[in-house]
Amino acid sequence: MMIDALQGLPGVVALALVGTDGLPVESQGEGGDALAAELASLRLSLDRIGRRMGAGEVTRLTFTSERVEVVAVASAGYLLGAALSRGHDTRAAQQALARLALELTALPRGEG
Repeated sequence: MMIDALQGLPGVVALALVGTDGLPVESQGEGGDALAAELASLRLSLDRIGRRMGAGEVTRLTFTSERVEVVAVASAGYLLGAALSRGHDTRAAQQALARLALELTALPRGEG
């Protein structure tokens, strides 16, 4: 599984890979399925905002809540994200996600 490489990152509580069709390809951790569903929903909204503003495709997403920090990258129509416990440095996760995003281009593209 592609997201196995992210399990050892400090603070990770959930991981998700969302396919080009918006369905989860992989998810792990407490809240992994919820993370996948919400990333798919956010992706649609961000794509619409990018189009309306003429900003182009959204390739990186980061947000912070009371308990978690979520970082995600988009590549080849896929969205790969990690939720980390609040207060952990997200740089290692961002770098690992960016490396894995390069591998997403080798995955088959579905309808989406």
